[in-house]
Amino acid sequence: MKEDNRNLKAFTVMFRAYQAVQDATKKDLLQYDLNQTEFGVLEFLYHYGEQPIQVIGKKILIASSSITYVIDKLEQKGFVARRACPRDRRVTYALLTYEGQILIDRIFPQHEQIINEIFEVLDQHEVETMTLLLKKVGLNAAKK
Repeated sequence: MKEDNRNLKAFTVMFRAYQAVQDATKKDLLQYDLNQTEFGVLEFLYHYGEQPIQVIGKKILIASSSITYVIDKLEQKGFVARRACPRDRRVTYALLTYEGQILIDRIFPQHEQIINEIFEVLDQHEVETMTLLLKKVGLNAAKK
């Protein structure tokens, strides 16, 4: 097989694997009436606490125009609140509400279990190798 064909095959396999993993995690989150972006915001706030909204968008890789919409939806659901920065009027923080904290406390361990089950076909060394290789490819792609 030509090198170009191997690269194309690797890309296709990586993309299909990503789609399958995304579908499995999406299915899990739908039972909580959350999409993956909403869950990403809740998970980020769960692990890092109150954060500027702009930081959340950058960390979970969504456009600044979209993060406002996602925070609005989570606020409507009662899971997130906004707080103005007392030192800089341009900055608004997002934080988990009590209801949001209760929800993520309940669903994060189950979500983590789903991910563990997806990766159970790999041993720890394979997971570490895959992580390094995907990071290497991703960093190279970011230069393009």
